[in-house]
Amino acid sequence: MSRLDDPEYARFAWGRFRRLLGWSGVVGLVASVLAIWLVGRAYGALGWVATLAMIGGVTGSVLMAGALMGLTFLSSGTGHDEAVDTRDFDDDDR
Repeated sequence: MSRLDDPEYARFAWGRFRRLLGWSGVVGLVASVLAIWLVGRAYGALGWVATLAMIGGVTGSVLMAGALMGLTFLSSGTGHDEAVDTRDFDDDDR
């Protein structure tokens, strides 16, 4: 049984995950602005399609990394990893 089965703790844990994802979004947007500025300085002004593609690519990558890392922390921190498989293995079963 994981701590996510407790509604109060689950609300806390998912809130922490959402906060982590929100901060990942902010970091992604800052990284996008910085990347657009640096590429613009190196190669000149970017078109709107290239700007949107860079915003989507950089922010999307940072958000994906934040979401996967946050889910890993959520799963491990709530005991969900240990609750998934409660079978006992003998040495012959492996």
